[in-house]
Amino acid sequence: MPIPWLDSADLEFPSVDIALTDPDGLLAAGGDLSVERLVLAYQNGIFPWYEEGQPILWWSPDPRMVLKPEELNISKSLRKLLRRGRYRLTMDQDFSGVIQRCSQSRNDSTGTWITNEMQTAYGELHAAGFAHSVEVYNGEDLVGGLYGVALGQAFFGESMFSAESNTSKLALVYLATQLKYWGYKVIDCQVSSDHLLSLGAGEVSRDQFTQLLLELVPKAGKSGPWQFEFEPSDEF
Repeated sequence: MPIPWLDSADLEFPSVDIALTDPDGLLAAGGDLSVERLVLAYQNGIFPWYEEGQPILWWSPDPRMVLKPEELNISKSLRKLLRRGRYRLTMDQDFSGVIQRCSQSRNDSTGTWITNEMQTAYGELHAAGFAHSVEVYNGEDLVGGLYGVALGQAFFGESMFSAESNTSKLALVYLATQLKYWGYKVIDCQVSSDHLLSLGAGEVSRDQFTQLLLELVPKAGKSGPWQFEFEPSDEF
């Protein structure tokens, strides 16, 4: 079954109900990565994922992996690492550095899906106040982090990287803890992984996810730039 081709002049997306089951969630192709289109996509539970040389592909998988901040699971070993205080964590201090490192960590024989076009587009989302990053430093070295998009009281995780063991987990734990503090209700993790399951994430149907977004996206979120506002000693 062919998928719809998006006209760059028309921002509308087809209903997520027509997304393919094989490959899971493929909804449409084409369009562009403008701030307006990306915001509309995330509002509807849609995200872009494609490789260099491909058209822009838009996805809405079913089921969807989500993490509710209040259900975050911190293992004993991870809690010990958090309490050791070896790393310094910040928010929105080096968005371009984080997305570049995420693109390098995904760069293998098949190439990276975080193309230069994607980096530019999400940099514009960051400048517009929609995209945010978490940075993990060992001294002055950026050794872990993640980035994603925030709309209302929902955060849509895009990618993370670790240059040292468990530093991406540290970034996610700090993010989830801060989002809980701000009243956010869900972190979209897109698709399932053992890494996310170990932290308390679980699957919901696409219909359930869509209903969550209808409830959470219109609500007021935290304006940027973001910074951590909780005391780690009180939380971990």
